[in-house]
Amino acid sequence: MQLDLDLPETDDGPVAGVDEVGRGPLAGPVVAAAVILDPDRPIDGLRDSKRLAPARREALAETIRERALAWSLGRAEVDEIDRLNILQATLLAMARAVAGLAVTPAHVLVDGNRCPDLPVPCRAVVKGDDRVAAIAAAAILAKVTRDAEMAELDARHPGYGLAAHKGYPTRDHLAALERLGPSSVHRRSFAPVRRALVKP
Repeated sequence: MQLDLDLPETDDGPVAGVDEVGRGPLAGPVVAAAVILDPDRPIDGLRDSKRLAPARREALAETIRERALAWSLGRAEVDEIDRLNILQATLLAMARAVAGLAVTPAHVLVDGNRCPDLPVPCRAVVKGDDRVAAIAAAAILAKVTRDAEMAELDARHPGYGLAAHKGYPTRDHLAALERLGPSSVHRRSFAPVRRALVKP
């Protein structure tokens, strides 16, 4: 993957890529990752995490953790999502990921069209996980982390199928909400969950 952006100055320090997973689900946290890749230890196969098979994502995540100059995870919990709204919670998770980096980046590139509030220059890159290797790496780490957590939540909250759909509003998930009502990990600010709460 080639960086196809004209950045102002990237030779004055490392560039971190940032992405998140979990904006659309009805349950679970939103998880963000920040990654600073090591130019001397390139990683083949980085691309949009949604286009990778789960086993390939897992393998790449392990390689990223081993070879990156720095990586960090950030998150926003269900109560923060409900209190702040999903956009603000997502930006908060991204900011936490950047703050957790052991190496301070000179620039941050974020997937999407909004940047979190950061103490370093930040640029939003639409479809960045297909255009910037560091963003793709962040997307992979975030997805592998969140998918594993949703499998754990499935074991603690059986019946919803969280391990299978990862909290997204699939037909089976919506049917389970109707049948069981929301669990403690469901986002009450999301309309399908609200409707299940007030169901007579």
